Amino acid sequence: MTHPPIPDSPIFGRLTLDAIPLHEPILIATFAMVAVGGGAVLGALTYFRLWGPLWRDWFTSVDHKKIGIMYMVMGLIMLLRGFADALMMRAQQAIAFGGNEGYLPAEHYDQIFTAHGVIMIFFVAMPLVTGLMNYVVPLQIGARDVSFPFLNNFSFWMTASGAAITMISLFIGEYARTGWLAYPPLSGLLHSPGVGVDYYIWGLQIAGIGTLLSGVNLIATIVKMRAPGMSLMKMPIFTWTSLCTNVLIVAAFPVLTAVLVLLSLDRYLDFHFFTNTMGGNAMMYVNLIWIWGHPEVYILILPAFGIYSEVVSTFSGKRLFGYTSMVYATVVITILSYLVWLHHFFTMGSGASVNSFFGITTMIISIPTGAKIFNWLFTMYRGRIRFELPMMWTLAFMLTFVIGGMTGVMLAVPPADFVLHNSLFLIAHFHNVIIGGVLFGLFAGINFWFPKAFGFKLDPKWGKRSFWMWVIGFYLAFMPLYALGLMGVTRRLRHFDDPTLQPFFIVAAVGAVLIALGIACMLMQFYVSIRDREALRDTTGDPWHGRTLEWSTSSPPPDYNFAFTPVVHDSDAWWDMKCRGAQRPTEGFKAIHMPKNTGTGVILAGLSVALGFAMVWHIWWLAAASFAGMIAVAIGHTFNYTRDFHIPREEVVRTEHARTARLAEAKGAGQ
Repeated sequence: MTHPPIPDSPIFGRLTLDAIPLHEPILIATFAMVAVGGGAVLGALTYFRLWGPLWRDWFTSVDHKKIGIMYMVMGLIMLLRGFADALMMRAQQAIAFGGNEGYLPAEHYDQIFTAHGVIMIFFVAMPLVTGLMNYVVPLQIGARDVSFPFLNNFSFWMTASGAAITMISLFIGEYARTGWLAYPPLSGLLHSPGVGVDYYIWGLQIAGIGTLLSGVNLIATIVKMRAPGMSLMKMPIFTWTSLCTNVLIVAAFPVLTAVLVLLSLDRYLDFHFFTNTMGGNAMMYVNLIWIWGHPEVYILILPAFGIYSEVVSTFSGKRLFGYTSMVYATVVITILSYLVWLHHFFTMGSGASVNSFFGITTMIISIPTGAKIFNWLFTMYRGRIRFELPMMWTLAFMLTFVIGGMTGVMLAVPPADFVLHNSLFLIAHFHNVIIGGVLFGLFAGINFWFPKAFGFKLDPKWGKRSFWMWVIGFYLAFMPLYALGLMGVTRRLRHFDDPTLQPFFIVAAVGAVLIALGIACMLMQFYVSIRDREALRDTTGDPWHGRTLEWSTSSPPPDYNFAFTPVVHDSDAWWDMKCRGAQRPTEGFKAIHMPKNTGTGVILAGLSVALGFAMVWHIWWLAAASFAGMIAVAIGHTFNYTRDFHIPREEVVRTEHARTARLAEAKGAGQ
């Protein structure tokens, strides 16, 4: 196999001024907006002298709560980038018919749909899910932090580094034009000789390290740091789903790492793992990437199922129906998620026996998922339901996800999949379960736990506007794609010849605009809530009359979470304490041992960005220097023996007495 040589400079590798896309007006305008926005943010931070607090209290923090919030902020920022790509695709497809080629050239459009998929999965859904788990799980199990606080900080910054490398590709060079899973031979050196696939590889490898380490951390936290009395079958359902999710992460992400290493060897050292002409097999890549990829879908949806369980129970004022069956259903989904990956490529030609096996396992995995739906319905039955925003998102999920689940079972039938594979029907199904399942769950979780994190509720008026825009926009954007898929329209096309298809794409574009308005309303909701925070203030720490331990602390919780480790007697621990009239202690406080902040994670992540950028552009001296720097910083960190401190007893007493006074004030106001 031969490919045209790309000249390397000893200083700059393959990097030249031609890598800056000056000929792309859309990218230049985007760069200008990013530069102006970034400059304004940097200027504001400097003007208000926030660099010090930002570094001391946030960037170097090992507090699981602050790290969880940083994950969430990153996910929401990347949502804006990922959805901008979606709007551009929808606009292109709505106008590119007949003689009109639209406004996006083919190579740019291909980069956009690849970047959209990668960003939405790896840098929107994953950070939002990980952020919620980071924030909520230690509070739900009565812990003061996660098992490995520094590792938590390092995990976040490695994920942020992967996002940074992906964003750099927007302005220097190009991104992959392969689709979000980068199948060979398209991702091989012969068909993708540029730097796009290399940006893809290094962005995901670096972010994957952060995700994997976060999974190890949360498993250890749940298994080893639960409050006294909290057996496995007394854990909140969100903690259960988080445990299963992180087991999947630890089992699945090494496969992603391995397959990207093999692809890197093909591209960098001319190996031939995935080139059929030289003894390799491209289908091996497809199998490996989906052995990671299908568990990834459940890595995203299981925490959302946990959120719905908490929300339905809380806003129905009832214990969750079928707690034990819910736990077993979660565990069964976790196991079966490893037995369904081949349904993504029934058309590979494995034969009827293999296709039948994976079709049947795919149908079987829908059974525990359906059991969850019925458990939520029975929880609501005869409950005193409060239609607050988290509950509204949950009801929208139940309606939308059932449609997505049914279309998934259709695709699980191999003969049907042969017709629908690679069509827009598949796009509609995937977005149906990811938006209707994962994103709706994350929005429910944000509205549910926001007052716990910040001490005031989110504004309901703007929240409901966002809700309706999202729900209506979703159906307008994706129901036409189901119809187009049944008509045989394939995905990833930027131009169409048949003018009768255009009305469907125009409706889908209108839906995308409504979703954009939903995102705008959500941002407005955050702004209005911060502006009116005193009116929305919660002084009780329990604004929803919650059932689990996180609602027993103040809002926001103190650095140490709990002055005394709670003792648990029930799966709804906080509800049980309220029913038994348990009184929070007001004396006997002691100094509390806590981990100390460190900047090592930020430094390692910065060096990781340099390493990834150098490997993309073949700047070997920079790659060697940054790798050596990472080793030196890591070794240096092992000699840091002052990693902990004690919060003085006086500070604990002061904090807890202030909490007692706020509770008395809230009780008086309530009467």
